[in-house]
Amino acid sequence: MVEPIEQSAFEGLLPTTVGICRIIAAPPEPIHLISPYKGQEKPLSAAMKSAHGMAFPAAGRATGKEGARLVWFGLDQAMLIGPAPDARLSEFAAVVEQSDGWAVLRLQGVPAEDVLARLVPVDLRAARFKRGQTVRTQLQHLQVSITRVGGEVFQIMVMRSMAKTLVDELQNAMRLVAAR
Repeated sequence: MVEPIEQSAFEGLLPTTVGICRIIAAPPEPIHLISPYKGQEKPLSAAMKSAHGMAFPAAGRATGKEGARLVWFGLDQAMLIGPAPDARLSEFAAVVEQSDGWAVLRLQGVPAEDVLARLVPVDLRAARFKRGQTVRTQLQHLQVSITRVGGEVFQIMVMRSMAKTLVDELQNAMRLVAAR
């Protein structure tokens, strides 16, 4: 029997640098969708805080830090990235493993905002979109989640099947920004 080989969605594509902007694959971490049951938002948030040190995020926000982050993902949904979810969370929420469905990368560098400005219909400049803010949006024709995780660092999540397209779109925009 053939054994499957675990491989990054960005295998052979990343890391890449154009000018002073860089794209790297985020470290592979477990990803779980957490969606509270009706009326269980507050108990879930308390359980998250107790088990993982972070509350369930408000709309457009991410909580936690590198290695343990909870990213808002839509109405009553967040993605837990990093730790395996505490078993007690299932009392308050549906917890669904999503690791193999998503590809996560980091766009970093001073021109990262300019690169994204060419691709998304959202103002991601630091004055408007601060560290810890997140948005579900389109990047060209791709549905993505973008979170500012540092001053000049964005975490971008896309469905795994769209990983190569995401890298291509980012590289094209990076070349245009670098050419200015």
